[in-house]
Amino acid sequence: MKKTSRKKIYNVIEVPEGVNVEIDGKEMKISKGGEELKIILQYEAKKENHKIIVSCENPSKKDKKLINTTTAHIKNMIAGLEKKFVYKLQIVSVHFPMNVSVSNDEFIIKNFLGETKERKAKILDGVEVKVEGEVITVASSDKEKAGQTAGNIERATKIKKRDVRIFQDGIYITEKMKGSKWRKK
Repeated sequence: MKKTSRKKIYNVIEVPEGVNVEIDGKEMKISKGGEELKIILQYEAKKENHKIIVSCENPSKKDKKLINTTTAHIKNMIAGLEKKFVYKLQIVSVHFPMNVSVSNDEFIIKNFLGETKERKAKILDGVEVKVEGEVITVASSDKEKAGQTAGNIERATKIKKRDVRIFQDGIYITEKMKGSKWRKK
């Protein structure tokens, strides 16, 4: 729910049962069941009962947009604590079979297009990556980290200086899950 007046704008976010919110100056911590997510706030936020109120005095157009963005980030953090964000990627190898593995905080791709040098993609903290045959699953409570890790893996197999109509090898994002809804690309 968003309410505005001439001198103040504020957005109200409902906090579900079992989710703890702590606001310490400009830092907000949202936790549930041992998992904790943090965000640095640019605007005033306070907690009242089971609601978070993000507000700004005398907002400009830019302030209004940033308050709505901050509200969306907080809602995504709460949704991620309820149910993880999941990305599914598909390994496509037409010319040479690809070998992939997970090692600590790196995703390693071997024999991509017959290359002897292995390609690596960074896995961010708090992100789980599983390889099951030709399908890679990336899951995290933090939507931004899950999406960035999936993007890192996809970008690691980008083909340069070749005709992409012929060389279709790579790792591609095929599905995204937010909460309980799957979206196919």
